[in-house]
This record gives sequence, C-alpha cells and structure tokens, in this order.
Amino acid sequence: MRWYHLAAGQGYAAAQSNLGAMYDRGEGVPQSYREALKWYRKAADQGNAMAQYNIGSMYASGHGVRQDYVTAHMWFSLSAAQGDEDAAKNRDVIAEHMTLAQIGEAQKLARIWKPKPHGHLLSDMR
Repeated sequence: MRWYHLAAGQGYAAAQSNLGAMYDRGEGVPQSYREALKWYRKAADQGNAMAQYNIGSMYASGHGVRQDYVTAHMWFSLSAAQGDEDAAKNRDVIAEHMTLAQIGEAQKLARIWKPKPHGHLLSDMR
C-alpha cells in the first residue's frame, strides 16, 4: 500500500489505477468509492485503459456515483479504443438502455476527450 501511494503520488498511472482498485474493493485499506474514483480518475486522465474501464463500471452500476449511462459509455469507449474487449462489450450492453441522443452525446464526449499530463501529484496525497 505504501509503495502504491508513493508511486501514485509521483503520477504513475498504473499505481494510481491499482490504488483505486484497492479502495474500490477494500483490499488493505478501508473500502471507499470516493477514494477509488479519485485514483481511477488520475490514472484515466492519463489514458490508463484499466482505470477508464473501472470508472465506466462505477457509472454503469451506480457504485459510489450517480448512475449515468452517458458517462459510463464514454469511459467504456475510451478503454475499448485501446483494445479492451470487455469495455466494448459493456459499452454495447449499456447502449441498449440509452436513447440515440444519449449515445451520440457519449460518443461526442469520447471524441473530444484528451489525456492530461500527470505532473507531480504528491500534494494531492492525503
């Protein structure tokens, strides 16, 4: 846990994604969807496909966030664009519950999304 925190604080997306998963499942830390989403988002913003998939799952299921198929579809699409087949399947499943306008909005959000540089994130650690 300590090493993941140190690496995540330095901006390493894989460590951030793993830390998010630990908080998501309560493995070695108290379970916290808020902390999970925070770390997943840091990794996803750098283009980490696993973190993007996990954020999509949170929004699709409503775990720790308000259920939002448009946002879930966007994150699944970003992950799927990197070859994650499960993300593509989940995106298609939730699309069955969406209107064409919602799907169009999600596709637009995915098209305009841009990764953010990680910078130094030590000040964000709490």
